[in-house]
Amino acid sequence: MPEDLPPIEPNRCNCLALRKATRRMSQFYDSALAPSGLRGTQYSILVDLVRRGDAPPTIRELSEAMVLDQSTIGQNLRPLEREGLIELVRDPEDRRSRRIVLTKAGRARYGQARPLWSEAQAHFEKGFGVRAAAELRELLAGIARDPSLVGAAEIAA
Repeated sequence: MPEDLPPIEPNRCNCLALRKATRRMSQFYDSALAPSGLRGTQYSILVDLVRRGDAPPTIRELSEAMVLDQSTIGQNLRPLEREGLIELVRDPEDRRSRRIVLTKAGRARYGQARPLWSEAQAHFEKGFGVRAAAELRELLAGIARDPSLVGAAEIAA
Protein backbone atom coordinates (compact mmCIF):
# COMPACT_ATOMS: atom_id res chain seq x y z
CA MET A 1 0.00 0.00 0.00
CA PRO A 2 1.29 3.47 -0.79
CA GLU A 3 2.42 5.34 2.28
CA ASP A 4 0.84 8.60 1.10
CA LEU A 5 -2.70 7.35 1.72
CA PRO A 6 -4.77 9.52 4.03
CA PRO A 7 -5.27 8.12 7.52
CA ILE A 8 -8.43 6.11 8.09
CA GLU A 9 -9.90 6.94 11.44
CA PRO A 10 -11.74 4.34 13.50
CA ASN A 11 -15.48 4.78 13.35
CA ARG A 12 -18.21 3.77 15.76
CA CYS A 13 -20.45 2.68 12.88
CA ASN A 14 -19.89 -1.05 12.30
CA CYS A 15 -21.25 -0.86 8.77
CA LEU A 16 -18.93 1.96 7.73
CA ALA A 17 -15.91 0.27 9.30
CA LEU A 18 -16.68 -2.99 7.47
CA ARG A 19 -17.27 -1.16 4.16
CA LYS A 20 -13.93 0.65 4.43
CA ALA A 21 -12.11 -2.59 5.19
CA THR A 22 -13.97 -4.41 2.42
CA ARG A 23 -13.12 -1.75 -0.15
CA ARG A 24 -9.44 -1.86 0.83
CA MET A 25 -9.32 -5.66 0.68
CA SER A 26 -11.17 -5.68 -2.65
CA GLN A 27 -8.67 -3.19 -4.08
CA PHE A 28 -5.80 -5.32 -2.78
CA TYR A 29 -7.07 -8.62 -4.21
CA ASP A 30 -8.29 -7.03 -7.47
CA SER A 31 -4.80 -5.63 -7.99
CA ALA A 32 -3.19 -8.99 -7.21
CA LEU A 33 -5.54 -10.85 -9.58
CA ALA A 34 -5.29 -8.27 -12.39
CA PRO A 35 -2.76 -10.29 -14.45
CA SER A 36 -5.37 -13.07 -14.71
CA GLY A 37 -8.04 -10.67 -15.98
CA LEU A 38 -10.29 -11.48 -13.03
CA ARG A 39 -11.62 -9.33 -10.23
CA GLY A 40 -11.91 -10.70 -6.70
CA THR A 41 -15.62 -11.48 -6.90
CA GLN A 42 -15.21 -13.23 -10.25
CA TYR A 43 -12.36 -15.31 -8.81
CA SER A 44 -14.56 -16.20 -5.83
CA ILE A 45 -17.26 -17.40 -8.20
CA LEU A 46 -14.78 -19.65 -10.00
CA VAL A 47 -13.54 -20.99 -6.64
CA ASP A 48 -17.11 -21.84 -5.65
CA LEU A 49 -17.73 -23.61 -8.96
CA VAL A 50 -14.48 -25.59 -8.67
CA ARG A 51 -15.39 -26.66 -5.12
CA ARG A 52 -18.83 -27.86 -6.24
CA GLY A 53 -17.31 -30.12 -8.88
CA ASP A 54 -20.01 -31.92 -10.84
CA ALA A 55 -22.86 -30.22 -8.94
CA PRO A 56 -23.20 -26.81 -10.61
CA PRO A 57 -25.31 -24.35 -8.64
CA THR A 58 -28.32 -22.39 -9.77
CA ILE A 59 -27.98 -18.62 -9.81
CA ARG A 60 -30.06 -18.53 -6.64
CA GLU A 61 -27.84 -21.08 -4.87
CA LEU A 62 -24.71 -19.15 -5.80
CA SER A 63 -26.36 -15.91 -4.72
CA GLU A 64 -27.13 -17.37 -1.30
CA ALA A 65 -23.66 -18.88 -0.89
CA MET A 66 -21.95 -15.59 -1.74
CA VAL A 67 -24.43 -13.41 0.20
CA LEU A 68 -25.12 -11.34 -2.92
CA ASP A 69 -28.45 -10.52 -4.50
CA GLN A 70 -29.24 -12.29 -7.76
CA SER A 71 -28.88 -9.16 -9.89
CA THR A 72 -25.35 -8.60 -8.54
CA ILE A 73 -24.49 -12.23 -9.25
CA GLY A 74 -25.82 -11.71 -12.77
CA GLN A 75 -23.58 -8.67 -13.25
CA ASN A 76 -20.59 -10.75 -12.19
CA LEU A 77 -21.55 -13.74 -14.34
CA ARG A 78 -22.00 -11.82 -17.61
CA PRO A 79 -18.29 -11.10 -18.22
CA LEU A 80 -17.39 -14.66 -17.21
CA GLU A 81 -19.94 -15.99 -19.68
CA ARG A 82 -18.76 -13.59 -22.44
CA GLU A 83 -15.21 -14.86 -21.99
CA GLY A 84 -16.37 -18.47 -22.13
CA LEU A 85 -15.33 -19.22 -18.55
CA ILE A 86 -18.82 -20.34 -17.55
CA GLU A 87 -22.00 -21.45 -19.27
CA LEU A 88 -25.53 -20.90 -18.04
CA VAL A 89 -27.53 -24.01 -18.84
CA ARG A 90 -31.18 -24.83 -18.20
CA ASP A 91 -31.70 -27.08 -15.21
CA PRO A 92 -33.07 -30.34 -16.62
CA GLU A 93 -35.24 -30.83 -13.51
CA ASP A 94 -36.59 -27.25 -13.35
CA ARG A 95 -36.65 -25.47 -16.72
CA ARG A 96 -37.19 -22.12 -14.96
CA SER A 97 -33.75 -22.35 -13.36
CA ARG A 98 -30.33 -22.12 -14.91
CA ARG A 99 -27.21 -23.80 -13.59
CA ILE A 100 -23.76 -22.23 -13.72
CA VAL A 101 -21.28 -24.61 -15.32
CA LEU A 102 -17.54 -24.02 -15.24
CA THR A 103 -15.99 -24.53 -18.68
CA LYS A 104 -12.58 -25.89 -19.55
CA ALA A 105 -11.45 -22.30 -20.19
CA GLY A 106 -12.84 -21.36 -16.77
CA ARG A 107 -10.79 -24.09 -15.10
CA ALA A 108 -7.71 -22.86 -16.92
CA ARG A 109 -8.32 -19.25 -15.85
CA TYR A 110 -8.86 -20.42 -12.28
CA GLY A 111 -5.53 -22.26 -12.51
CA GLN A 112 -3.85 -19.07 -13.73
CA ALA A 113 -5.40 -16.94 -10.97
CA ARG A 114 -4.88 -19.37 -8.07
CA PRO A 115 -1.15 -18.61 -7.55
CA LEU A 116 -1.85 -14.86 -7.73
CA TRP A 117 -4.52 -15.25 -5.05
CA SER A 118 -2.18 -17.42 -2.94
CA GLU A 119 0.53 -14.78 -3.12
CA ALA A 120 -1.92 -12.05 -2.07
CA GLN A 121 -3.20 -14.25 0.75
CA ALA A 122 0.33 -14.89 2.01
CA HIS A 123 1.18 -11.17 1.79
CA PHE A 124 -1.88 -10.23 3.85
CA GLU A 125 -1.22 -12.94 6.43
CA LYS A 126 2.43 -11.93 6.73
CA GLY A 127 1.44 -8.39 7.65
CA PHE A 128 -1.72 -9.11 9.61
CA GLY A 129 -0.66 -12.40 11.17
CA VAL A 130 -1.72 -15.92 10.19
CA ARG A 131 -3.67 -16.53 13.39
CA ALA A 132 -5.27 -13.07 13.36
CA ALA A 133 -6.29 -13.57 9.70
CA ALA A 134 -7.90 -16.94 10.53
CA GLU A 135 -9.73 -15.39 13.48
CA LEU A 136 -10.86 -12.49 11.29
CA ARG A 137 -12.25 -14.89 8.65
CA GLU A 138 -14.13 -16.83 11.33
CA LEU A 139 -15.55 -13.65 12.83
CA LEU A 140 -16.62 -12.35 9.42
CA ALA A 141 -18.15 -15.72 8.48
CA GLY A 142 -20.17 -15.55 11.69
CA ILE A 143 -21.48 -12.13 10.68
CA ALA A 144 -22.34 -13.41 7.19
CA ARG A 145 -24.21 -16.42 8.66
CA ASP A 146 -26.13 -14.41 11.30
CA PRO A 147 -29.84 -14.64 10.41
CA SER A 148 -30.66 -11.65 12.62
CA LEU A 149 -28.80 -9.42 10.15
CA VAL A 150 -30.83 -10.40 7.07
CA GLY A 151 -32.72 -7.17 6.50
CA ALA A 152 -33.97 -3.84 7.73
CA ALA A 153 -37.59 -5.05 7.71
CA GLU A 154 -36.76 -7.32 10.64
CA ILE A 155 -35.27 -4.45 12.63
CA ALA A 156 -38.52 -2.47 12.37
CA ALA A 157 -40.62 -5.45 13.49
